[in-house]
Amino acid sequence: MYRRNDIKGIVNSMGLVFGDIGTSPIYTLTVIFLLTPPTYLHVIGVLSLIFWTLITLVTVEYAWLAMSLGKKGEGGTIVLKEQLVPLLKSGRKITFITILSYIGISFLVGDGVITPAISILSAVEGIRIIPGFADTPQETLMLMAGIIAIALFSIQKKGTEKIAWVFGPLMIIWFSSLAISGIASIYYIPSVLKAVNPYYALEFLWDNGLAGFFVLSEVILCATGGEALYADMGHLGREPIIRAWRIVFVALVLNYFGQGAFLLRYPESSNILFEMIHQQAPILYVPFLLLSILATIIASQAMISGMFSVVYQGIVTRISPMLKIDYTSNLLKSQIYISVVNWLLLVAVLFAIYEFKESSKLAAAYGLTVTGSMVITGVMMILIFYLRDHIFKSVLSVFVTIVATVFFISNSYKIPHGGYWSLFIAFIAFSMIMIYTAGQKKLYQSLRPVQINYFLDHYIKVYASANKIKGAALFFARDVRIIPQYIAHTMFEDGIIYEDNIIVTIRIREDPFGVSSSFKQDLAEGLRVFEISTGYMEVIDVAQILQDAGIYEKTMFYGVEDIITGNPVWKVFSLIKKLSPSFVQFYRIPPDKLHGVITRFEM
Repeated sequence: MYRRNDIKGIVNSMGLVFGDIGTSPIYTLTVIFLLTPPTYLHVIGVLSLIFWTLITLVTVEYAWLAMSLGKKGEGGTIVLKEQLVPLLKSGRKITFITILSYIGISFLVGDGVITPAISILSAVEGIRIIPGFADTPQETLMLMAGIIAIALFSIQKKGTEKIAWVFGPLMIIWFSSLAISGIASIYYIPSVLKAVNPYYALEFLWDNGLAGFFVLSEVILCATGGEALYADMGHLGREPIIRAWRIVFVALVLNYFGQGAFLLRYPESSNILFEMIHQQAPILYVPFLLLSILATIIASQAMISGMFSVVYQGIVTRISPMLKIDYTSNLLKSQIYISVVNWLLLVAVLFAIYEFKESSKLAAAYGLTVTGSMVITGVMMILIFYLRDHIFKSVLSVFVTIVATVFFISNSYKIPHGGYWSLFIAFIAFSMIMIYTAGQKKLYQSLRPVQINYFLDHYIKVYASANKIKGAALFFARDVRIIPQYIAHTMFEDGIIYEDNIIVTIRIREDPFGVSSSFKQDLAEGLRVFEISTGYMEVIDVAQILQDAGIYEKTMFYGVEDIITGNPVWKVFSLIKKLSPSFVQFYRIPPDKLHGVITRFEM
């Protein structure tokens, strides 16, 4: 028997994790049978492919293998990279894995744009099944989908904490509806249940050759969102997600098999799920349609929140520029809002709806970056398990990675049919990461930081002879062993020395959660180090931490870089830096005591 907390965790998982994969039945089979005729063998073969795709790529790859690699409860591409890098000895291997993780993150961004567009549009298209609405123009449906998307993105700033509690119960109703409708349809053709035998999947691929291979590019739609099991571990924990997946898996399989049985009875169906519900219970069709729209909104909400989390991970691990962060909950630290990401996503989603117009055409672009992300996850798992001598899991990871690679290759045919858009979005994200990380490295070299021993020699002499200002001054530095040039410039050239000079460092740990702070050993008379150590998923209040430590500074100094360059790449980097909030703005340090020290240099 499950305890109350277990049930609560399962319900929350339904709402926060399984929205994307849970709404896949709306369009998956409909899109597949645009590519292949709905004969008995084809239907059984496709159902078998769906069943074993869910087993292999969701249950085995994510629910079992990837989730066993969670670090302090947290999952995702960055977590895999943080675990793998310490196991590698070669600098080249570390560089390769680092770039691979950047590609994986970029693929998630490319996938994230299409998820709301295809989910909302496919649900709205169900309106055409209502008697009298069959001739509703596609432009009207696009407008409705666009309005829903605008409304969804517009409420993000206010936070979803107040309404998030209804997500889980609504998704339970959704999955229950899917399961019940599937069982009702299977009743008429129970022979579809034999699709659990993998023989029929292999037979379909063998008999249909290249055409069957390309059908895989649409079969993968049933598993999109599967990566959320691992990526969202930090919000809910491993056990609730796995337990919820068992329930979701059964509901999805029953519904897919039910849709297959319905298609065998009504092979002319063009919108299988909605037509099946309408045929089974016409009086419940409109409530089900409204429920499906709510489910797609929940799926989109989970994706948006996930994108905020991914970008935040990128910021604190220094692969993404600092962006303005708003915290929408006083209770939940994970509830954040990033304005730039929110509105760029909305523009991209509206563009996708306008460009592709129909959910079936959006499906032609969907899946490429998803499978690419699955392949990258698989490669990193192989290496981690192998280097840790978990041979069985390593071999199993090889198998699922091969399967994911087959799906990725089959999706390559989507590139000229719209797949290039998701690749283009992923390329932009990857380019920004590469330019920013390379620019930061170049910037660090150009700033000519001062080695601590050299700095201390000068500081001790200046401190002994200078007229010191009463009170304490704070200086911010990434690593106290290498002093930023602005600190030396302020103290030695400008002659600004306080009685108590405190260098504050913020150290980002490899584990996701936990915050600690303390004074380290004094470097010299009047020169102390205060270190804040934080997990990379923590949202910290620096001003509060300083106050709690009894630090009441008179002023704070921080470095400001003024970049001069004629190089086009560094011009992009310079623009990113200018548009990004500074270090002190990102950590919301009160501005009344701040003094920025400008350092100008050429790149």
